[in-house]
Amino acid sequence: MTDAEKPLDENAVIAKYKELQSECNSLINKVTELEADRNEHRLVEETLTPLDGNRRAFRLVGGVLVERTVGEVLPSVTSNRANLDIVIKDLETRLETKQKETMGWKTKYNIKTAEEADAVRKQSQITA
Repeated sequence: MTDAEKPLDENAVIAKYKELQSECNSLINKVTELEADRNEHRLVEETLTPLDGNRRAFRLVGGVLVERTVGEVLPSVTSNRANLDIVIKDLETRLETKQKETMGWKTKYNIKTAEEADAVRKQSQITA
């Protein structure tokens, strides 16, 4: 038997499920953080777009405030926002895959969360 075919004990099943949940939560947090960054980039883009390209603009680069022109800053902000869009889309795809894997694991081993177990208990008390 390979490792994938060996029956797992209850603790290993629960540990794997918790690991999958943790990975999902981590991806959700990262997507949320990057969406906030993307929104900030979009706001800066909207603010700089109508301005003259020769106007002074200050940009925070690695913790250092650098003086540039709007014409220099705007393309890099636009590029960064586009890159953030790509990364967010990739993370959302990975999150969706991980959530499907988690649900598959939950269904395969009939895992119930505490809330689900309480709901089942209450339902059985009502019907009894």
